Amino acid sequence: MAGLVLVAVLLWVAAYRVLDPPGGLYMAREAARLGGLRHEWVGLADISPALVQAVIAAEDARFCRHAGLDFEAIRAAWQANAEGGTLRGGSTLTQQVAKNVFLWPERSWLRKGLEAGFALAVEALWPKARIIEVYLNVAEFDTGVFGAEAAARHHFGVGAAGLNASQAARLAAVLPDPKGRSAVRPSAATARRVQRIAEGARVIAAQGGAGCISERFQRSGTSD
Repeated sequence: MAGLVLVAVLLWVAAYRVLDPPGGLYMAREAARLGGLRHEWVGLADISPALVQAVIAAEDARFCRHAGLDFEAIRAAWQANAEGGTLRGGSTLTQQVAKNVFLWPERSWLRKGLEAGFALAVEALWPKARIIEVYLNVAEFDTGVFGAEAAARHHFGVGAAGLNASQAARLAAVLPDPKGRSAVRPSAATARRVQRIAEGARVIAAQGGAGCISERFQRSGTSD
């Protein structure tokens, strides 16, 4: 029985390598609560590289170097939490994709365990470009606003392909708390985070972009 469940899970994950996922439980719940969502799927080629670089800088600087779990970030999160500092999750972009697409948002040890397993499966079956593409299409950027295309149009009146570096950093800055932070009118703390993200994104761009993603998704697009 366990073997059949594992096979079914792997087939489910493999299917989303080529099929665009409809969204997860959280998106479905928000759609029911709000009576609809702002969401439009776009391919990675139609998302500004500035946003790719900003999101990696903000959420998972070692995205190209880990296999789904970033044990260094996990250790740092455990240490910070044990010392009573600001709670940190240590989740990679791959783990966030696993949560957003396959699981549920509420924190629990069960969900975290399943999240780790799904993240490893996603990394084994999808290329890195697909992981960032799915992430950028299911991430929440404001109440009822999901995905880079809807976020770019909602906040800045441009498509995801037209985002510049400043706009991209502002969108990336709201990701940990999209309902509590504003990309258009950032608080002082969010503005400081925007600056840190912009600096990290510039480093990534100066190094030739995220090396684990095909060069055709790394065209210039980081200027203001």
